[in-house]
Amino acid sequence: MALVPASYNRAVSIYTKKGDRGTTTLFDPCLTQNKRVTKNHPRLRTIGAIDELNSYLGVIIAISEDQSLTEFLKEIQRNLFTINSILAGAKLSFTQKKTSQLEKKIDMIDQAIPPLKNFILPGGSQTAAHLQYTRTICRRAERHLVSLDQKEKLRPELLKYINRLSDTIFTLARGSNHKLGITEEPWKNK
Repeated sequence: MALVPASYNRAVSIYTKKGDRGTTTLFDPCLTQNKRVTKNHPRLRTIGAIDELNSYLGVIIAISEDQSLTEFLKEIQRNLFTINSILAGAKLSFTQKKTSQLEKKIDMIDQAIPPLKNFILPGGSQTAAHLQYTRTICRRAERHLVSLDQKEKLRPELLKYINRLSDTIFTLARGSNHKLGITEEPWKNK
């Protein structure tokens, strides 16, 4: 399926057969038209990594019984769709306010949980373990985003958001364990 800007309102077929030779379509705002790129293009790798992150958030939403967590994760999913639309060529707004919202969430959870004094082993509850795994997917998406930024200058608010998102997901995992009374296991080099 071709990637098109979010503002594109025409129905899109699930299969077009245009990608059978390893290319897909991105919107090029400089040319105000679509352009074909290979499916391993750095922009597509970045979009794919963010899509993987977004999909795994859906796994957590499916297993979580914490309604406030699932609503917060759905907001993150919407933001990730916006970021991918921007990367695909859409002229959409994405402000620093979205990163500030993540920082507020981190600060709120940090006030309720014990201070972190050691590295901790990822795990605990099922939700926390999935959140920790998601944090690693987020860091990989960030690495792709940074690599793309080195080739094609990106909007700095996208980089800030993804960087802060992994911190947020880590804090959500800790908060999830704390709510359930699960003690985090510190890492000890033996």
